[in-house]
Amino acid sequence: MAEISASLVKELRERTGAGMMDCKKALAEAGGDIEAAVDALRKKGLAAAAKKAGRTTADGLIGMALEGGPEGGKGALVEVNSETDFVARNEAFRTLVTQITALAIAADGDVEALRRAVIPATGKTVAASITDAISVIGENINLRRTAVLAVEPGVVAGYLHQQSAPGLGRMGVLVALASAGDAGALEAFGKQLAMHIAATNPQSVTVDDLDPVLVARERNIFAEQARASGKPESIIEKMVEGRLRKFYEESVLLEQTWVMETDKKVKDALAEAAKVAGAPVTVSGFVRMALGEGIVKEADDLAVEVAKLTA
Repeated sequence: MAEISASLVKELRERTGAGMMDCKKALAEAGGDIEAAVDALRKKGLAAAAKKAGRTTADGLIGMALEGGPEGGKGALVEVNSETDFVARNEAFRTLVTQITALAIAADGDVEALRRAVIPATGKTVAASITDAISVIGENINLRRTAVLAVEPGVVAGYLHQQSAPGLGRMGVLVALASAGDAGALEAFGKQLAMHIAATNPQSVTVDDLDPVLVARERNIFAEQARASGKPESIIEKMVEGRLRKFYEESVLLEQTWVMETDKKVKDALAEAAKVAGAPVTVSGFVRMALGEGIVKEADDLAVEVAKLTA
């Protein structure tokens, strides 16, 4: 068998973009013939998959998994991106996201650990399964992020917006409710609260949880706006405090108007839920994950698209 040098593996990797181990294996099977190894990788779709890896992925699906029991609850969200909504509706893509989501709670919010996790149905890692899917589906696919919430005792409830299949949607929300109360009542309220969070996008649970830097920035902006009115400093301070209260009502979960009944605040609805559950209830945390948020998608013109297709 020909000796496969590190420099040869490096050259093949640079030419194809395939993984290091895939390159080494291809070279070994080709007896050190780099051209034959390139062809082998292309036939397997690994080289093509690597070329697609640079494309922007702003579509896809959010997966959600929930677990409950007498000791408490856990929940996980996963965002897996594709380039287009067409692929997001592909059954093979949906199956892949479902398989990845099933492993997310055990990964405990660590996206790299989730990439290394093995999908039981295939015996392959999540990372390898994504590479395979890119080759078959023909679009770049990316496991972007994951998040996990856990509470003991209590429940983690969830809501998927624009749900396209069981456990899959375009926005996911998890809410952790710490309580020794009735689990059924907590789950019912938790789902309502998750729907509220999906609609209002709060920044924190309480005022004290808000980022102090964010609060200071808002205070400075409000102060400058108030001074522009020409009012005296004593009045300006009152104006600033009033605008901060309005900011809290918009940004802090417990201070927000409850979307289910707009004549009360979320903290009032929480107090009522505690009575139904038969024990105090605390919102210990929430996660809101919207598909593609923060991703800048390039806007290519038609000429560029045609050039890409004919390259």
